[in-house]
Amino acid sequence: MEHQLIIARYGEIGLKSPKIRSKFERKLVSNIKESFDCEIDRNQGRIYIFPKNFDEAISKLDKIFGIVSYSPAIVCDTDFEDIEEKLSNYVDKLSQKDLINSKTRFAIRCRRVGEHDFSSQELAAYCGSVVVSKLSCPVDLTNPEFIIYVEVRDNETYIFHEKIPGPGGLPLGTQGKVISLLSSGIDSPVSTYLMMKRGCEIIALHFDNEPYTTNKVRDNYEELVDALNVYSSGSPIEKKIVKYGDYLKKCKNDAPEKMTCVLCKSGMYKTASELAKEIGAQAIVDGSSVGQVASQTLQNILSTRIGVEMPILSPLIGLDKREIEKIASKIGTFEISKKDDGGCKAVPKYPETKAEISRVLDAQENMNQKEEIEKILKKII
Repeated sequence: MEHQLIIARYGEIGLKSPKIRSKFERKLVSNIKESFDCEIDRNQGRIYIFPKNFDEAISKLDKIFGIVSYSPAIVCDTDFEDIEEKLSNYVDKLSQKDLINSKTRFAIRCRRVGEHDFSSQELAAYCGSVVVSKLSCPVDLTNPEFIIYVEVRDNETYIFHEKIPGPGGLPLGTQGKVISLLSSGIDSPVSTYLMMKRGCEIIALHFDNEPYTTNKVRDNYEELVDALNVYSSGSPIEKKIVKYGDYLKKCKNDAPEKMTCVLCKSGMYKTASELAKEIGAQAIVDGSSVGQVASQTLQNILSTRIGVEMPILSPLIGLDKREIEKIASKIGTFEISKKDDGGCKAVPKYPETKAEISRVLDAQENMNQKEEIEKILKKII
């Protein structure tokens, strides 16, 4: 099928005020152009893409946030004779590809923008007659097996048969910068992806727990960033790594062993908070899901966040493991996260599940947490 352009559609951008909508449209256009070589026109809630390489464009548009759907299309004049000619040729090519035949129940879906001397119903009926005259296939407006779309935009008319789903969301880079705590596990890459989908630029902060973890954890982190960067057109993910082993050693030596995971998470939040202030990030993101592990009981979620001077966003908070894994599989991070990296040897046999705030504050003081975090911040790479 020799298409001439791709029509891209957005969703909630259209609900914004004219000023914000225009700003978001421009960012979306910029992100598309960063992803592949193309020319783009914007008009009346549609983005018209003229790619140099159609196959490349089709392979990348479903990874650009802000796009709800897109359609490879042909264009003709808004004139019944030209529409008939182009539609007739289009149907021929559909038939050659065995997408439609004389037994296929079909429908025409028509919409208009602008002033015209015909209604959408009249144009749909006319286009339907063109298809019937070519293939003698039956019309079924209620339950069609195949739909051909005819979209009239002033002096030009577009014909297409596909509406390919995009990822939706908001254009990446429209909602500020966040620090995402990215481990090598399943949850944190999914939470990172969901914040990217909401338009946030990502700084992926990884805590290297060596000697309590192996180099495989760091390798998996690097692979996960690469996998997520497939979706980062316009705002590539920035990587930051914290040497965290000495901090964990301090936790184990100078605080109750069962508090290790609580103090570990608390230290991560506070380190991320201080880094956020330095680089202008506006929130911290993590992969917490209520009750999933010991550090994610409601009491521990509260206790680990005491004293953190930055919003902490947990987009997975109400999802169960199966729901998270489904998203991970869809976005291409699940197989990476499943790799055996040896786990963390600092985890105590019986971790604290109901850490009282007073005991957490005492443990933080006993291990000189503030001083340890100051040391950590000097080692971020």
